[in-house]
Amino acid sequence: MILTDTAILSAIEKGEIVINPYNRDDLGTNSYDVHLSPYLATYIDDVLDAKQHNEIRHFEIPEEGYILEPKKTYLGSTIEYTETHKHVPFLEGKSSVGRLGIDIHATAGKGDVGFCNHWTLEISVAQQVRVYAGMPIGQLIYFTVEGAVETPYNSKQSAKYTKRSPRPMESMMWKNAF
Repeated sequence: MILTDTAILSAIEKGEIVINPYNRDDLGTNSYDVHLSPYLATYIDDVLDAKQHNEIRHFEIPEEGYILEPKKTYLGSTIEYTETHKHVPFLEGKSSVGRLGIDIHATAGKGDVGFCNHWTLEISVAQQVRVYAGMPIGQLIYFTVEGAVETPYNSKQSAKYTKRSPRPMESMMWKNAF
């Protein structure tokens, strides 16, 4: 089941969901709007290798905005730091963002119970689009889980994205054994 606005508010009051900064105006009927941080990153190498650590170059979005280019992977992040202790968060793009031809995640729209961090966005565009720090970029939808969680994400030894950072994080696929 998807949490409604009143259920999200209740979960925040109980500390089951943490959103910082929190703005009541960003709470929708059954979602919470998140915003693009001033930080973007791109991979340094043109060819990426799943077995290697692919380094990224961080930069900030200037006040006049930044033009995203097609055929390039951008990593962004949310202004909001979130914690989810009893629910599964899903990050989806806002329809107004999608109508600009912006995708905010390639595959990683689902979080885990115990995820505590800013969200890294895997941004791609269909055509050139100017984006701005602070613009609404997505919405978090929370689902209830059935059953107890044995090991929350932030407690897993294999978790690769637990280091708290307001900046986007590169792929850690290279840490997997394959």
